Formats: sequence, C-alpha cells, structure tokens
Amino acid sequence: MAGNIFGQMFRITTWGESHGRAVGVVVDGLPAGLPFSESEIQKELDRRRPGQSDVSTARNEADRVEILSGIFEGISTGTPISMLVWNSDAQSSSYDAIKNTPRPGHADFTYMARYGIRDHRGGGRSSARETAGRVAGGALAKLLLSRFGIRIAGHVLELGGIRANPLSFEEILENVEKTPVRCADLAAAEKMLEKVTALRQEGDSIGGIVEIIVKGVPAGLGEPVFDRLDADLAKALMSIPAVKGFEIGAGFEAARMRGSEMNDPFRIEDGEITCTGNNAGGVLGGISTGLDIVCRAAVKPTPSISKLQQTVDLTTRENAEISIKGRHDPTIPPRMVPVAEAMVALVLADHMLRSGFINPGTLLE
Repeated sequence: MAGNIFGQMFRITTWGESHGRAVGVVVDGLPAGLPFSESEIQKELDRRRPGQSDVSTARNEADRVEILSGIFEGISTGTPISMLVWNSDAQSSSYDAIKNTPRPGHADFTYMARYGIRDHRGGGRSSARETAGRVAGGALAKLLLSRFGIRIAGHVLELGGIRANPLSFEEILENVEKTPVRCADLAAAEKMLEKVTALRQEGDSIGGIVEIIVKGVPAGLGEPVFDRLDADLAKALMSIPAVKGFEIGAGFEAARMRGSEMNDPFRIEDGEITCTGNNAGGVLGGISTGLDIVCRAAVKPTPSISKLQQTVDLTTRENAEISIKGRHDPTIPPRMVPVAEAMVALVLADHMLRSGFINPGTLLE
C-alpha cells in the first residue's frame, strides 16, 4: 500500500490500524536544535483523543505518546523522530458480524476492490484512528512554526446547518476549547450540542465545516504550478477521512462575485505592501501574500449509524441490510479540528523549509 508519506522536506509517514497493537508516525526533516518534550506532543493528542465527551466515541484510549528516536536531552537531533501510541481499548468483536457486509459511506468496499483483503476491525487502516500519527507529527510542525511567529487556530464554523458568527483570531483561540463541539461562538455551540444529542438518540449523525486560520505566514511561500501552496493545503485537508470539500478565502462564493468585488486591492501601510481585503485567503498564484491564510473543509456526517441501511453481502452476492453497532462519533468536526490544524502546520513547515525561510540543517546558532 503506497500513499502513507506526506511532505517533501518536512515529511511524515503514518502507520498502524484502528484495532492493531498501535498507531504512530515517523517524522523526517525536523531540523536539529528544536527543544520539545512528550508533554507538548501529548497536549495535541489529548485534543484529538476519543472518549472526551458525549459528542465523541465512547472508545476510551489514553493515547499516551512514546518518543522512540530523534531527540537527545530534550532537543531534536535532526534524525528521524519515531512516535508511538498504543491501542488499548479496541473491541473488535463488534465488527465480526458485519465483516462481509460493507458499511455505506465507509471504505470497506473500495479497500476490497483495491487489495482483495482488508482488516475489518474498526476499518483498519482506513479508520480515523490513523490521524493520531498526523496530530503527533503536526505538533512538531506547530512548535517549529511558532519559533517564527506563525500561529494556527482551528474551529467548527458550522455543524448540522448551524453556523457560528464571525469572531476574531484571538476570540477563537480563547473560546474554542470551552465547549465539546469546538465552536468558538458559544451561543451557536449550545445549539450545535443540542442538535448532536438529538440526532444521536435517533441513531443518526451530522456533518459540518471546520475552518483553519493562520497568522504570521510570510509572503513568498509556495511553488508555482503543481506545488502551489493552496493546492498542497487542499491535498492536506482532503486527505483527512470524511472531508468531502475544500475552499480557501472566499472559496465557492467567488463564483458568485464580480472581479471588482473579489480582487483584494494593494496598499502601503507602515511602509509594507498589504491588501485591504483577503478574499484570496492569503494565497495568490499559489504563493502566500503575507496575509492570514483562511481555509475551510466540509466534513460529511459520521457514516457509522445505527439506523437500518441497505448494503450487500460480499459472500452470497445478495442484497442485505445493516445496522452498525459499536462506539462511534455522532459528529466528526469537533475532533477533526486538531487534525486539520496539524495538516495545515505540516504543509507550512514543509514550505518554510523548501522556500529557505528555515535552515533545513539546524536551528542552533
């Protein structure tokens, strides 16, 4: 199976399955000289961890990270960093009864079509459990970017058709962890929570939109044509399980605007070139403008629902019905926020190295 490596100069390789012994990541390309600790990685993993609230799966994983290599006396050595998270609360028997009936909305059928074999326990490699490795790798990327004044904030902008009111970057950072739905508009968050609870009781689920905002990105990141910064951001977010759409800046609304409305006029402020608007979302021609990067991901409803659904039996080749048991998130966006932040951080760290803004060898003077 190819496709488990992301990035060029700052590169991660994730590994492991949902109900295997462990999941993890190998990070290659982090320059020597970055101080970090397990606690800083753990902080990000705790945000993604299952079993946190009523809007997440009841699977209870501690998700304690173990750093196996690439660090000496609390500082990165420039060598590959391997991190491991053990699986301790998998209940594989819940999946035995449906191993031959592909779940609608899941990768069960397509993995069989591609490989002829699959780990049916919890979805195996296709499970969102894989994203624990992304978050661990992204935590290092965020630490690296913070050394250069780059900050990232993610939040649930919309859930089940309920949309948050616009808030400042600082308000998002202050409020986003105050509610289990990770919506910084606390009034909207209450309505979202009520809707999730009601849908869960019905055996159903809802989707939403996650927005990521990045401050402090210098102008000049990105490569023209195929390695555009916005193209890499799109790939990063679209690679997250359950994401079905991506937009940056004005996004799809740009299709309804005039050029005079869409264009961001240039101005000189305090001797620096800037724009009076940011419909471009911080990227022009695939290269960063120096303004905030603003992008969004559309997330589908959790496909694992207890409502009766139509499927097929792979052994008898007959039509069948399925009701999915087990422990599943009634909505994905709240736990996806740290994953989306991690993927954006990985892209930016990679391009900071590729564009020469960060010395790829060492941070030590």
